[in-house]
Amino acid sequence: MKHISIILLAWMSIFQAGGTLYACKNAQISLFSTAPIEDIAAKTSSGTSVYNPATGDLVFGVAITTFKFPKALMQEHFNSDYLESDKYPRATFKGKIQEHPDLTKDGTYPVTAVGELDVHNVKQTRTIPGTLTVNNGVLTLTSEFMVKCVDHHITIPRLVFHNIAESIKMNVSATYTAVK
Repeated sequence: MKHISIILLAWMSIFQAGGTLYACKNAQISLFSTAPIEDIAAKTSSGTSVYNPATGDLVFGVAITTFKFPKALMQEHFNSDYLESDKYPRATFKGKIQEHPDLTKDGTYPVTAVGELDVHNVKQTRTIPGTLTVNNGVLTLTSEFMVKCVDHHITIPRLVFHNIAESIKMNVSATYTAVK
């Protein structure tokens, strides 16, 4: 937890350019792989994020080892064989939300974040669609997008290629509180 707080403070100092910052320390992130032999799903509620609506800056981070799988063997292979979490412990996204929704008005706003997704130490420029919901001053950002394993040099051995999809569906949900 101390590590997460230090990361949030660093991000907040980088992105503080006037106005209110919003932070989330418990973003829900899930991944899902559907393949002919079996589906694979994992979840974490340990994602961290900072959003600066004045500039549109958005940063997400998650420790790879926080993803929990229904089967221990899946989790072991995910961390050791595929994501190599000992060498590449975090996945991050750093970018900007292109739209500037009015955060003083309740509503649901389609948004697009453009930035750099870093998974497995491979950075890729991405445009990720999402939805920003404002409800009584509380911000919730949700998104669903695909990540291709090959784009991040994640190798799937031929022996198990029927078990793991080439593209993994990601779902993200972060509820933000204002940080003064």
